[in-house]
Amino acid sequence: MAKNKDLSKMMSRSFTEENPSAVQRIRGGISKIFHIFDNKLTIMIVPHSQGKVMNLQTNVFAMVLGIVIVFGILLSFIFFNKNAISSSAEISRLFSENRETMASLDELRDENQNLFQAAKRFQSSLDNSLSLLGLEQKTNLKDSPLPNGDLASLFGTEGTAVGSMREISDIRQLASYLESAVQPIEQIGKMLESQNSLFADIPSIWPVRSPQLHISMPFGPNIHPITGQWYIHKGLDMSTWRSGDPIRAPANGQVVTVAYDSGYGMNIIIKHKNGIYTRYAHMSQFRVKTGQFVSQNQIIGLIGNTGVTTGPHLHYEVHIGSDVVDPGNYLNIR
Repeated sequence: MAKNKDLSKMMSRSFTEENPSAVQRIRGGISKIFHIFDNKLTIMIVPHSQGKVMNLQTNVFAMVLGIVIVFGILLSFIFFNKNAISSSAEISRLFSENRETMASLDELRDENQNLFQAAKRFQSSLDNSLSLLGLEQKTNLKDSPLPNGDLASLFGTEGTAVGSMREISDIRQLASYLESAVQPIEQIGKMLESQNSLFADIPSIWPVRSPQLHISMPFGPNIHPITGQWYIHKGLDMSTWRSGDPIRAPANGQVVTVAYDSGYGMNIIIKHKNGIYTRYAHMSQFRVKTGQFVSQNQIIGLIGNTGVTTGPHLHYEVHIGSDVVDPGNYLNIR
């Protein structure tokens, strides 16, 4: 430290000796500045009324320092006031967003409750269906009433947290139930698929489809339209009051007869599974051949007026082995 002080004194002495005029100028400038700041000022405060005049004495330095301090205070006030206004606006915006969020949460709770109630109704219907089909559903939805949809209650932090946890629990329970419901619904689908396959082999649909379709003569005892005598009508007569409407196969099968008969006119016989045969008489056109396999709903011919008839219609019969049965027992069997 002593060496550094000695070195500093030596450098200062050397600079002073080598530049005496510069040192004098610096000293003179500093002296002038101190002289200016040391100048005395008198501030007079003269009231408008006949009051006492007040004289305040100060110097330039104190006055400049006071002005700087006043401006500093004003700038600080403006800065902090601007920040306060900005913070107030941000708080107001966040409060408004919070209220909107709470209102949305209230609506979400209501929708969650509606969804939960719909799931319970679905569970009841599914359980009934499964019981009819001999299946069981083990997962049950428990009652979990939600709090009232009062918006004011949502502003409590603890209440909101508890409500959110309850809703999450309900949603998880609902998701678990839906996952467990997939398997029985798939089983129902497989059963329906097998039943559709079964129904496709049974004459279970109407061979004629038309808005004008009507039954011109039912199965069973009827008065013959030509002889006027009572007789057993062995089929179902379907009419649309015109020829040319398509006739469809009511079930999968194989065509065993495509022929003309004096009574039945142009007629077709199809063999189905389980010993079932169907006959279609009084046709105007054939669309299949003997030995051909047909599928349910396939067009096999057109309505006509051939054979013993009083007008265009389809005479439709269903045979099980050697017995003739009422076709109406099989139509729309589903």
